[in-house]
Amino acid sequence: MKTCRSGWPPRLVTVPGLHGSEGAHWQTWLERQYPKAARVVQDDWDAPHLDTWANAVRALLARERGPVVIAAHSFGCLATAHALSRGDIGADVDVVGVLFVAPASPEKFRFAGAFDAGRLDVPSILVASESDPWMPVEHARELARRFDSAFVNLGDAGHINTAAGFGPWPRAKYFVDTLTHLAAPLRFGDARDLPADSLELHAYG
Repeated sequence: MKTCRSGWPPRLVTVPGLHGSEGAHWQTWLERQYPKAARVVQDDWDAPHLDTWANAVRALLARERGPVVIAAHSFGCLATAHALSRGDIGADVDVVGVLFVAPASPEKFRFAGAFDAGRLDVPSILVASESDPWMPVEHARELARRFDSAFVNLGDAGHINTAAGFGPWPRAKYFVDTLTHLAAPLRFGDARDLPADSLELHAYG
């Protein structure tokens, strides 16, 4: 873990899912809440491919200077986890937290490449819905367990996208800020007695 204060607070990086995130989407709104936010852009938003999309995530992270917090949605969650799980991502990539929102089911995207959900070496929060057509909530809870993420159940919230009414979404900013605040003591060497499960304090539902 890096301990210098340069580049703090982290820069926001968003990773949209299939078809991208339009102007009314909560990811677009969230980008406006943080200076110099960046978005991972795919060559073809309509052609999900796990390795290709993960490589785009990795390429943007490699270009960034200083720490980042990632906010991913849907298939973007799978691409992000796939990118971070590879051991050759490089020591200069400084991801201090990840917000996974409404991850798409790997079962629905088998054609896009094999996905192996394992523990991620970065604090994370996974937000799911009981009425998400892209992943049953019990599967999302299991994915959070495998990632070692704090789990948040929003209840009847669809795919947590524009169609479900998630344009401006202050709670997303709260989650990103929570990840930033929890990362700061670790980064600056002040992690005295910081509980390993501290993110669970912010997992509602």
